[in-house]
Amino acid sequence: MRRTCLLLALSAVPGTAWAETVYVRAGHLIDPERGEVRDDQLLRIEDGRIAAVTAWTPPAAGAALVDWSAFWVLPGLIDCHVHLADAGQSANVLEPLLHSAGEIAYIGARNARDTLDAGFTSVHDVGSYRGYSNIDLRNAVNRGDVPGPRISAVGGYITIPGGGGEVTGMAPDVTVPDDMRTGVVIDAADTTRKVNALFQHGADSIKLIATGAVLTEGTEPGQQELSEAEMRAAVAAATARGSWVTAHAHGAEGIKSALRAGVRGIEHASLIDDEGIALAKASGAFLDMDIYNGDFIDEVGRRDGWTPAILRKNSETTEAQRRGFAKAVKAGAKLTFGTDAGVFPHGHNARQFKYMVRYGMTPMQAIQSATTVAAQMLGWSKDVGALSAGHYADMVAVAANPLADISALEQVTHVIKGGVAVR
Repeated sequence: MRRTCLLLALSAVPGTAWAETVYVRAGHLIDPERGEVRDDQLLRIEDGRIAAVTAWTPPAAGAALVDWSAFWVLPGLIDCHVHLADAGQSANVLEPLLHSAGEIAYIGARNARDTLDAGFTSVHDVGSYRGYSNIDLRNAVNRGDVPGPRISAVGGYITIPGGGGEVTGMAPDVTVPDDMRTGVVIDAADTTRKVNALFQHGADSIKLIATGAVLTEGTEPGQQELSEAEMRAAVAAATARGSWVTAHAHGAEGIKSALRAGVRGIEHASLIDDEGIALAKASGAFLDMDIYNGDFIDEVGRRDGWTPAILRKNSETTEAQRRGFAKAVKAGAKLTFGTDAGVFPHGHNARQFKYMVRYGMTPMQAIQSATTVAAQMLGWSKDVGALSAGHYADMVAVAANPLADISALEQVTHVIKGGVAVR
């Protein structure tokens, strides 16, 4: 009993690790691989990974036991669309220019910790204005310098000059730093060069800005920016390195062009049409639709005086995106959990779950979108997204049943990442 109490106390101490075999008693284990719940389970953790999951029986006397018998336990959550190493959105469209690279490093560390505390133990960081800052943050987390989730990082955006991945809105004689333009391309050959440079600097995958953006002045979400030839060049360069590409694409034609070019996933997909949904399903591509984000932008943007153009574009895309999401769910397309965190505060990622249920998913499907399906998109299915033998011991505990009320995931009580107590 004394040993159990000690482990329970340590489970609330950030960074606590156990060198020995550790057992976790899960009162209700949500298994997204099987789409079921199993009560009173025992998980054995060895060297940071799940060694076995069995029905509860008391481990040997003196064994290290974490008692989560009062909780609903599920794999660590995955957000496939975050921007950790950026200052965040504000009324000032030139906000990215107000922060040094050093300051962004500190901001990124804070955002990584907030994300991990919220139960998101893995993320796809899909771009930073300072092109390599998310790669540097990933490396810092991997070294143990700062706490954070497992990060799949893209580096900077592949975008056209003045496009949706650029800092825009300044006077014409203001110079944007070179590290904010690492992925600006002018043709297919330049795209190949810039993609290869991102990989040489440590990118895990590539993010294309296929269309204009809601939050970038002077661009329109429905307008295609990168050509299909440029996107094909990016996909070919990534494939040659054993990697893959996702595309920011709001407009219907930009979405279909990106899918024909061979991208693995579409981010936003706000104005997707029936043909685009069918093409995504047929190609096996993932749709990553941030359907909570529009409400935040509308409320906070109006309160804080974000530009009229941003508010207009947000209004034109929000409900259309939600209708497209509902159609994609009904069509059986593959949908991942992605929030665009960084537009809204990091750590609030789980607020999107209730929107996904509201617009057509079952609670289990919503959980799978942030576990097994997200892991598949990242190519990490052997390591994360599940709590079966061999996977990292990434897990969260919540006090209420998220299958009855998905908003329970907004209040994570405990977090373990790789067998290390986070919260």
